[in-house]
Amino acid sequence: MKKVVKFGGSSLASAEQFGKVGAIIRADKDRRYVVPSAPGKRDSKDTKVTDMLYGAYALAEKGKDFDKELEAIKARYQEIIDGLRLELSLDKEFEKVKADFKAKAGSDYAASRGEYLNGIIMADYLGYDFIDAAEVIFFDDNGNFMPDKTNEVLRDRLKESERAVIPGFYGAKLDGTIKTFSRGGSDITGSIVAKAAKVDVYENWTDVSGFLVADPRVIDNPKGIDTITYRELRELSYMGASVLHEDAIFPVRKEGIPINIRNTNAPKDKGTWIVEDTCQRSKYTITGIAGKKGFCAINIEKDGMNSEVGFGRKVLQAFEQNGISFEHVPSGIDTMTVFVHQSEFEEKEQNVLATIHKLVQPDFIELEADLALIAVVGRGMRQTRGTAGRIFSALAHANVNVKMIDQGSSELNIIIGVKNDDFEEAIRAIYRIFVEIQL
Repeated sequence: MKKVVKFGGSSLASAEQFGKVGAIIRADKDRRYVVPSAPGKRDSKDTKVTDMLYGAYALAEKGKDFDKELEAIKARYQEIIDGLRLELSLDKEFEKVKADFKAKAGSDYAASRGEYLNGIIMADYLGYDFIDAAEVIFFDDNGNFMPDKTNEVLRDRLKESERAVIPGFYGAKLDGTIKTFSRGGSDITGSIVAKAAKVDVYENWTDVSGFLVADPRVIDNPKGIDTITYRELRELSYMGASVLHEDAIFPVRKEGIPINIRNTNAPKDKGTWIVEDTCQRSKYTITGIAGKKGFCAINIEKDGMNSEVGFGRKVLQAFEQNGISFEHVPSGIDTMTVFVHQSEFEEKEQNVLATIHKLVQPDFIELEADLALIAVVGRGMRQTRGTAGRIFSALAHANVNVKMIDQGSSELNIIIGVKNDDFEEAIRAIYRIFVEIQL
């Protein structure tokens, strides 16, 4: 068996955390490929190394002195090296970073050095090979990830290494320019490595013991999720559940490689398994609840719109022309509602409304702002009658007015729209009826 293990920034913030990580890796000989993030916060008042690098580079870009900032970053790494009692020097690496900053190598380059330097330390600490991600993960000239070339080159490189460390978060364009994924992109690197190495399991180690049914900032001590499918995770991640970068699913999903979310500080916890599919029923009818605030609804009315061919396409064209993506489009016989991010819509609202009038000549348009969307997700809903009814009942008892409900044909999720002010109470009401009372 082979495993890829990815460790987040909180798991590698100090020498003490490195020690925990080392013990985890050495406890299982199958953990052969390691993907580290940059050092995260050591405490709530601390600063992530990635943010420190952004700050130092911002000064360099303006032609200002950044020696003090770079020394502070170097000190963070030296603290880890000394704490692990390694005979390792990063002096030459920092000399190169300083020169590249002065040459204005780019903010992506600056940010990537956090993972790069941590990878060097990790490889030295474990006695593993070090593989620079810039040599095996590729982006085209437009900055788009190149999965086929990456998989081919990385696969061949990993065949040469029985055990290796590959830094997360970055790769390189074909001309060698460093390019990063979005924040949290080390999760994606781990998934890419897992696919190329054709491993049996991708372990993603962080500071929580897997996914929770609901946000702990809203629900006190929510229950954990033992097993979740890729599709369920995709829905929850999109709606705000942030344990794993949502794009990390795709490379391993195609290969059928399961992901195991684990806690570095509680390694005996089983965590959450993310799988393609499962015959295991979840403990509850629902698997999870997630949501976001900050939406608005554009309600369009026109008599006979249901028989007007192309009406919906024309309405959505008005949003497309103004560079606005939509979230949900519930509709009736003479009504159609488009939910969009309020922050994207506000600056262009009058242009959008004018375009809608021009394209479809509606009878009436009404806007409603300050809305939230909540996703209730679960494979168990397919086999359970009356799920939507129980949601409505729970919200009614909590005095929450439902603004919208949308359910796909897959019966995997139900989207509910409520006022921003009712967001937390709505989640508590849904959690209560499905998890605490289990009706």
